[in-house]
Amino acid sequence: MFQPIIYFILSGLLATGIIYTLYVVADSLYRSSKYKILNNAVDYFMYIKGFFLGDLIYAILFILITCIIYALISYKRSQNIILLINSVKKMADGNLEQKIEIENPKKVKELANNINTIVDRLRDITIEERIAQQTKTDLITNVSHDLRTPLTSIIGYLSLIEEDKYKDEVQLRYYTNIAYEKAKTLNLLINDLFDLTKMQNNSMPMDKIQINLVELIGQIVSHFEFLFEKEKIKCRVRFSEDKFIIMADPIKLVRAFENLITNAMKYGKDGGYIDVVTSKEKSMAVVEIINYGESIPILDLPHIFDRFYRVEKSRNRNDGGSGLGLAITKNIIELNLGEISVTSDNIKTVFKVKLPIIE
Repeated sequence: MFQPIIYFILSGLLATGIIYTLYVVADSLYRSSKYKILNNAVDYFMYIKGFFLGDLIYAILFILITCIIYALISYKRSQNIILLINSVKKMADGNLEQKIEIENPKKVKELANNINTIVDRLRDITIEERIAQQTKTDLITNVSHDLRTPLTSIIGYLSLIEEDKYKDEVQLRYYTNIAYEKAKTLNLLINDLFDLTKMQNNSMPMDKIQINLVELIGQIVSHFEFLFEKEKIKCRVRFSEDKFIIMADPIKLVRAFENLITNAMKYGKDGGYIDVVTSKEKSMAVVEIINYGESIPILDLPHIFDRFYRVEKSRNRNDGGSGLGLAITKNIIELNLGEISVTSDNIKTVFKVKLPIIE
């Protein structure tokens, strides 16, 4: 706020110096000049200096020179302010790609940088809002489809029963069983959706205790032995000798690893093998679930943990799942302060889970 005053005082001092210099030069010319006209002019100028007219001329000259110097000093600053105003106007018109390029003065440049930062954040927020809106739209579409599909089947078969459109008791039981299985699928979807919402809102209660992670994984794998035999898949385990003691909710962690193993069985059965490997990376316990089935396309990898995201583009699903398994798994791992990632190539697909070890 004091900068214009300082500029004006500085301009006045410079104007005084210039006038004094002119006076000295004029006095010198008066004493040494051989030209009569110049001597008369200087003589007249020196003569009127002692009168009111002379003081007025000196005052006008002083103000004029001061204003010129002040204008020159302020020109760059004024140009920057004009540039700032024009750029902000373009931003206000919706051009969030507009940048304010100002070199000096420091305060104006600082203001421009602050405005640029605000615009960058506003642009990021706008993009995030658009993505969130699109995600919400996709979620509503997917939920509506996945709710409608089993519900349509339930209503259809119950209507056949209601209208006595069945041949005998066997067909009646068949229709009833289909409706029952579809109802269970519907119930699974609704429960998973509620659980995922609670996890993402951090309202899911966590009952964390100390767990031997290797022992827990071993128990989970043993529970899948029957399914491995049924699907003709061989599970190979390579467990670390270390006792990875972690602080986690065992029930939810079991659910996360069961989802990963089930996913590996579903998409890796053609490979014939599933590997479950534990190791240590710095202070993190690592569990890898590896299958050798069809690879995940590289464009799908970043979205593999999204709600309802499917690598297969067909919306038909007969596996009885909710489409939320990997999204729930990711949230469970993160609620237990861990992280999960996936890599896939033509040979294998690896889901890697890291959880912090209690020292």
